[in-house]
Amino acid sequence: MAETINIKKYNEPVNENLTSGANTPLWYIHSEEIVVNKKLSNDLDTDILVIGGGISGLTVAYCLALEGRKVVLIEDGFLASGETGRTTAHLTCALDDRYFELEKIFDEETARLAAESHGAAIEWIANTINTNKIDCNFKRVDGYLFLDDSDSIETLNKELVATQKAGLKTELINDTPSIQIEGNSASLKFYDQGQFHVIKYINGLAIAFLRLGGSIFTETKAENINKDGATANGFNIKANHIVVATNTPVNDWVKIHTKQWPYRTYVIGSKIQKGQMPYALWWDTGGKQGQFQSESYHYVRLEPFDSEHDVIIIGGEDHKTGQTDDKTIKEEDRYENLLTWGKKHFSAVKNIDFKWSGQVMEPIDSLAYIGKNPGDENIYIITGDSGNGMTHGTLGGIIITDIITGKENPWIKIYDPSRITLKKSLKYIKEVGNMVAQYSDWLTNNGLKETNTLISGEGGIFTSGTKKFAIFKDENNKLHVCNAVCPHLGAILQWNNDEKTFDCPMHGSRFTTEGKVINGPAISDLKKIDPEM
Repeated sequence: MAETINIKKYNEPVNENLTSGANTPLWYIHSEEIVVNKKLSNDLDTDILVIGGGISGLTVAYCLALEGRKVVLIEDGFLASGETGRTTAHLTCALDDRYFELEKIFDEETARLAAESHGAAIEWIANTINTNKIDCNFKRVDGYLFLDDSDSIETLNKELVATQKAGLKTELINDTPSIQIEGNSASLKFYDQGQFHVIKYINGLAIAFLRLGGSIFTETKAENINKDGATANGFNIKANHIVVATNTPVNDWVKIHTKQWPYRTYVIGSKIQKGQMPYALWWDTGGKQGQFQSESYHYVRLEPFDSEHDVIIIGGEDHKTGQTDDKTIKEEDRYENLLTWGKKHFSAVKNIDFKWSGQVMEPIDSLAYIGKNPGDENIYIITGDSGNGMTHGTLGGIIITDIITGKENPWIKIYDPSRITLKKSLKYIKEVGNMVAQYSDWLTNNGLKETNTLISGEGGIFTSGTKKFAIFKDENNKLHVCNAVCPHLGAILQWNNDEKTFDCPMHGSRFTTEGKVINGPAISDLKKIDPEM
């Protein structure tokens, strides 16, 4: 018998149970309801335990429930409170890394399978929406890859050949619709892509899972994840299979975290009159002069808002989490950069009506990690979204279900978390070098000089002798002090004044102003310190 479904009106202040930052994404403002189920309050015995209530976790839970398996899903906040709720919800076969690059890293067959899998993910989403009658603004739209000012037409020519070899329907066109481009305005058109309202989709998918007899527990934090299950809220959950769908694995100290790196990406939304622009997806090819190994690019789409307005959603300005490629650009200033870029390319853009940021995990070889966690037989992971979180998350559900049920699937091999990719060795060395360099923060004092310089609503890192403290002053001028050492692998945290969090520059763990962990791979909160000490 299906559980009672608890639909809750969104009328509370933003907190870490709803979304992992101070800025509220458009999806929550534009959605009146969220699914909030009960907290775990007793021991459980199940076949499948899914940890994480975003698109990856809910998709795998739904797929396995369709197979008749007994599935329990737990989420430490509310559904989609992690990176799923901070997406821009592009549904596309156009990958952040070019298909001609995939051919170099792997081979033509791997590129073909990658294209096939993302196309299948969009089709799976469309079919699931139709089957379950989910009202989530789903649309089939075309996408356009156009040139960044620093790039040349050779990129589009090479990608045209590679995408068509991979089986995608693409075409090189002379003009990019609805966009103002100085210089070459050609673009590569990707036919029949998609978009949706992510929170409405997650709500509908959760309800469909519950109707299949699945169980969801929100505000239920997993700990002690092992081959027998996990503990949560002080209770034991025994399971035959454990799926860790938490954006980045929280059950692995090192193995996967040396194969992917966290990047922060920024988003603005600007209201425009309905009918000013067509519904479509746009992406530029990315800047070629950035400091970081992953090229920053811009991504744009339109979302219906009300009877008079749409919202044009513009993302980009990426940098390594806890780091910036130009120290003169603060996190909170990157929204203005997006507005300037948006006004230059889209005449309808006038203001910033919505803003938020998200975290993207960039794998070393461009493909997500989906499958058995290296060294484990019954623990599975879904991570390495590489900016394609909606389709990679959906693929996670499809692939892991096929692994658990013993079905053949040609995509299992290409997304195997245990794979070794030697052709990216130079990038690997540079990324690992950047990671190791973060330990130098132990030897520097670049943070707060005096705690009394903090103003209300701000935080920072304070050094006293050999100790580092994460300090935040709240609206009542009360100081909250924690150890500033990330409990994952010991890097010094950095203050994010935009989302009001303390972020790890090594592996992307993030903590609230009071030290509560809101992003893995760290699994424990920061140690609190008495400010009077």
